[in-house]
Amino acid sequence: MNSFVRALRTPELRMKILFTLGLLAVYRFGVFVPTPGFDATNVMMCADQAASDGGSNVLGMVNMFSGGALLQLSVFALGVMPYITASIIVQLLRVVIPRFEALHKEGASGTAKLTQYTRYLTIGLGVLQSTTIITLVRSGNFFVGCNLELVPDQSIPTLLTMVLTMTVGTVLIMFMGEMITERGVGNGMSLMIFTSIAAAFPASFGQVFQMQGWLTFSLVILLALVIMVGMVFVEQAQRRIPVQYAKRMVGRRMYGGTSTYIPVKVNQAGVIPVIFAASILALPQMASSFGDPQAGWVQWVNAHLVMGFSFSWIYAVVYVTLIVFFAFFYTSITFNAEEIADNMKKYGGFVPNVRAGRPTERYLRYVINRIQSAGAVYLAVICLIPLIALVYLGTSQDFPLGGVSLLIIIGVGLDTVKQIDAKLQQHHYEGILR
Repeated sequence: MNSFVRALRTPELRMKILFTLGLLAVYRFGVFVPTPGFDATNVMMCADQAASDGGSNVLGMVNMFSGGALLQLSVFALGVMPYITASIIVQLLRVVIPRFEALHKEGASGTAKLTQYTRYLTIGLGVLQSTTIITLVRSGNFFVGCNLELVPDQSIPTLLTMVLTMTVGTVLIMFMGEMITERGVGNGMSLMIFTSIAAAFPASFGQVFQMQGWLTFSLVILLALVIMVGMVFVEQAQRRIPVQYAKRMVGRRMYGGTSTYIPVKVNQAGVIPVIFAASILALPQMASSFGDPQAGWVQWVNAHLVMGFSFSWIYAVVYVTLIVFFAFFYTSITFNAEEIADNMKKYGGFVPNVRAGRPTERYLRYVINRIQSAGAVYLAVICLIPLIALVYLGTSQDFPLGGVSLLIIIGVGLDTVKQIDAKLQQHHYEGILR
């Protein structure tokens, strides 16, 4: 708390914090602005009915990331998901397209080019997703069981205006996120997701209080504190691989001879494996929403691969398996042991008692696989908490104490606090030098 007080007393940092809070307020305001063309009254009635039925199973994650804007069909209905999806796609394409990998190695200029590609892809995904949502609303498959008329005027100009409005909303979110990253405090997109998830916490805890009473509610609050403390320890935990640089002469100067380390986090993949796993599980749910409700395969999917107010062992096993797989898959892409070993050899670095080159590469792979095993189990346990809450508390799949929600809340919170602390230390050092 003392750090935040000192931050507000620092003029430069105070302006950054107020700028960030101002854009986040604009983002939250846009969540409640309806998209032109929808009947706002009927949309709110259908959204309330969907929330009472456990929410939208297919679009639940997008609705969580948008802070409830998706079910309200507002101008920010798509939220940050198009940008996140575009960023992940561009990052994964580095493995497939050599040009992208070359741009990544060019430094700032190459990163700027990849960012430009991400923006273009975000706009394309925004058009595609907004068109899909409007089509689902018109066909009655968006709010299943709600027969109210949501799009009174279905003329081509009106539909094009709706698509354009949602797409522009996505572009505006992308712009505000980049402005927060550049001129504010923290990562803009991460803070927007943080705000969206945190805004849903009071309603989620209120649901537990109404359904289970004050005793269970108190136990949930206590459990929340214990889980958060444990997650902070795990998110901060890292294995430091020591690296020694040999001394070398460059001209008349001696370089090297220093010791450093390679930090390897326990949860190296972050929240990405959970997002991937949930996206894969959403595919059969989406397919079943277009099928005949009386068909056998549709009923099987709804019974075993859709989480509402019932627990399914098949869903839990498939979910955990996908999380573990994507944890190793994504880590193998982001932590390139061959590239790190080559760079160490190029600059005269080596791991003590390990030969440079291929032996170092094998050693790094061995270490990261062992650590990632613990990280994958950690992710699986955290993501099982909402499913266990289905059994013992009777909540919905949007139970806040686990899964993507807490991972993002803890991760973004720690990162933002570190940035504020770093800026405070920088200001302090500047004051001493003067």
